[in-house]
Amino acid sequence: MKAVVQRRYGTAVLGDVDVPVPGPGEVLLEVRAAGVDMGTWHLLTGKPYLVRVIGFGFRGPKVPVPGRDVSGVVTEIGPGVTEFAAGDEVFGTCQGSFAEYSVAPVSRLARKPAGISFAEAAAVPISGGTALQGLREVQAGQRVLVLGAGGGVGSYGVQIAKARQAHVTGVCSTRKMNLVRSLGADEVVDYTAADFTGTYDLILDCGGNRSLSRLRKALTPRGTLVLVGGETGGSLTGGFERALRAVALNPFVSQKLVPLMSAECADVFDELRVLIEAGEVKPPVEREFPLSEALNAIDHVYSGRSLGKVVVTI
Repeated sequence: MKAVVQRRYGTAVLGDVDVPVPGPGEVLLEVRAAGVDMGTWHLLTGKPYLVRVIGFGFRGPKVPVPGRDVSGVVTEIGPGVTEFAAGDEVFGTCQGSFAEYSVAPVSRLARKPAGISFAEAAAVPISGGTALQGLREVQAGQRVLVLGAGGGVGSYGVQIAKARQAHVTGVCSTRKMNLVRSLGADEVVDYTAADFTGTYDLILDCGGNRSLSRLRKALTPRGTLVLVGGETGGSLTGGFERALRAVALNPFVSQKLVPLMSAECADVFDELRVLIEAGEVKPPVEREFPLSEALNAIDHVYSGRSLGKVVVTI
């Protein structure tokens, strides 16, 4: 089968590999689309180096085919699988979705939402799941600030916070303001012109670079700050040192500082399916790339130019 193949960090090519075989608790998918996010870039480049240390491969990638977000059709089931059958349309995460076929554990799959395309479904799992888990505590009437509201996680964050009947302020660049408005934000702030003001019950910071002290000043005394990654640090830890500082500070302040480690699991994806089918969340797909241009898709996301989500179609 055709797949994007990565033998060392920093480079990959379109090549031929064997079709994988599903093991116990797994299914073989005919991949229809694969989502792209900043995590894809980190695993392709091996940067920051913390990525290598925590288990993705020190000298080279453990998984030779990149890609985690996936949507497709079940073609074969492994031993013990009862949740799905051949022909079922599903979405979720796996290892190696930039390929014509991929194996996925059923614990990380849900039925594809009705009424959306495979490309839209592939744009949901990691970014949508991260936003959903980061906004668990939001209640109706609260004020929510989403930093990076025009990106992958942020674009879902705006919609999910609105679905929970919060007042949402989205912060983004000038070219992403129309997108953020269309997602339902009550207020949109162009950070290139002026920074946000006011106080908020919850701040969802999607890969931002603002200091913890700046963010805490914008929180209510019992407010919650959710940190989703970081893209401004050096080659060693990236932006994760801010999350480490938040963990150290958390016991000594009245506010809750949460470095989010989101789970990839069927229950989360099924919850997103319900929100999508109810019309409360729409996958914001800006652009689709063919498998042969997967590296261009990753570069497009890394550049920060993408509006919402980018998808590789197979």
